Amino acid sequence: MDTACEMTKSSGATAVATTRQRLDRTLVESIAAGDKFAMQVLFQRHNVRVYRFVLRLIGNEALAEEIVGDVFLNVWRHAGTFEAKCQVTTWLLAIARHKAVSLLRRHSETQLDDDTAATIADPSDDAEIVLDREDRSKIIRRCLTQLSPSHREIIDLVYYHEKSVDEVAQIVGAPKSTVKTRLFYARGHMAKLLAAAGIHRT
Repeated sequence: MDTACEMTKSSGATAVATTRQRLDRTLVESIAAGDKFAMQVLFQRHNVRVYRFVLRLIGNEALAEEIVGDVFLNVWRHAGTFEAKCQVTTWLLAIARHKAVSLLRRHSETQLDDDTAATIADPSDDAEIVLDREDRSKIIRRCLTQLSPSHREIIDLVYYHEKSVDEVAQIVGAPKSTVKTRLFYARGHMAKLLAAAGIHRT
């Protein structure tokens, strides 16, 4: 009975995801034809997702907002280049990552490689941390900032954006084997950070 319920839920979730993907593709096709309303809808659907991804990557709210604007301006100008073989969200995050990396290199603030440690302070940290849902989320975000940028973006894409290894490889422009290796080490490092912060796997 439980298995049947799980299969039904899984099937329903897949159907919803497929419907969303179709809507996104239809919106992009309309944008390519100059439909401004479709552009507004796509922005409303995905601007928060893109913003959070960029913010975790660079740790600067003002620059993250600037990049989000650039991403959707790029979509408006180049919607006709979208290839339906990938998801629209994968395309958006790939554009966002490219712009974030370019901006970071211009500002010489950091480099996206495995040897760079991020030391971005989390302004939401409290002196007394209580492990309720909100504070648990804060601790996880703080631990994420302690990962190297390349490991942080892998965790972000896989767990927050639910991207597959294939999709992550497309976004970051790396071989699947590299993505798998980074994910393996990122998971291990993240587990140690969470354990040190008092969060243990159940």
